[in-house]
Amino acid sequence: MSEAARPPRLSVIIPTLNEAGRIAGLLQDLAPLRAQGHEVILVDGGSDDRTRDIATVHVDRLLQAERGRATQLNAGAQVATGDILWFLHADTRVPPAAAARLIQACREGRTWGRFNVRLSGSHWLLRIVEAAMNLRSCVTAVATGDQGIFVRRERFAAVGGFPAIPLMEDIALSRLLRRHARPGCIRQPRLQTSSRRWEQRGIIPTVLLMWRLRLAYAMGAAPGDLARRYQ
Repeated sequence: MSEAARPPRLSVIIPTLNEAGRIAGLLQDLAPLRAQGHEVILVDGGSDDRTRDIATVHVDRLLQAERGRATQLNAGAQVATGDILWFLHADTRVPPAAAARLIQACREGRTWGRFNVRLSGSHWLLRIVEAAMNLRSCVTAVATGDQGIFVRRERFAAVGGFPAIPLMEDIALSRLLRRHARPGCIRQPRLQTSSRRWEQRGIIPTVLLMWRLRLAYAMGAAPGDLARRYQ
């Protein structure tokens, strides 16, 4: 089979830190992809729970890296062998048709993109939050990590990977990638992302906090300072 005709291979890269209670669901979703020849890489940032024990037989590569999402994602990308890098959060759930739709988007000429998401909680305000997230992302051509960013490996390398910053690494990568092309916005199927952040901190307070942080970042605030405010 020629290089052009060969189906593109995915490298799914997952950063983790104490995700023992959630990682099994995502790895179960990804098992059919591994059976099809795609690879799954988990990069742990120093978990002190059973995250690594749970993951070890369900991934192709299990790496240890310095804590920090950008650092962990870049470490996974460095060892990835697939044509397309797909970055997923540990608390994401992936519907069966998602990978096929991603590959289709890349075959149609997209060099990077992201999915619409649905938040896991049932509160009616979360439906508004997720709709706003999806619309904002398509309009601004900026993707967040919980939207399952995917990118051709050569394009990721060309922009230098995720900037080494402690917060907003997904926003920073989107800005680099959109200089070359707008993202593919996959509306269906939607990924499910955990609503725990909104539920733990309160839906409205969390939305306001993220707006303030993104505005501060756009105005030049240091990502380190923003990370401390976020935590």
